[in-house]
Amino acid sequence: MITFLKANLASLISSFFDYLVTILAVQLFGMNVVLANFVGNVSGGILNFTLGRKWVFGAMSSSRFVQAKKYFLVWVGNLLLNALGMYLLTEIGLYYVVSKIITSLAVAVCYNYPLQKRYVFKNSMEYEVG
Repeated sequence: MITFLKANLASLISSFFDYLVTILAVQLFGMNVVLANFVGNVSGGILNFTLGRKWVFGAMSSSRFVQAKKYFLVWVGNLLLNALGMYLLTEIGLYYVVSKIITSLAVAVCYNYPLQKRYVFKNSMEYEVG
């Protein structure tokens, strides 16, 4: 349960950073919302990997390179799901920030956490109870 709570806090921090970058890219630089979403996802993904490896899953003894490869594969799926969600929800007329919140929550709960726990950082979690 502690790992789940830490993962959600790390996700919240990373998502905040992702949102901040996305909003700044749109508002300050006039970037297209889907491209801005990509830039935000990249920034948030790097932060989330670092927090997940060091703090959430305590996976420092496992190979960073192997974890990064696994994380990248999961992250590509995350990126595609977020881009698709942003596209679909903004196309039906939702404000891009609302679209991003809805998409981010759905992807985090149904995709990111389960794959990070069971695939990316699996070796370090084998002995955790609960």
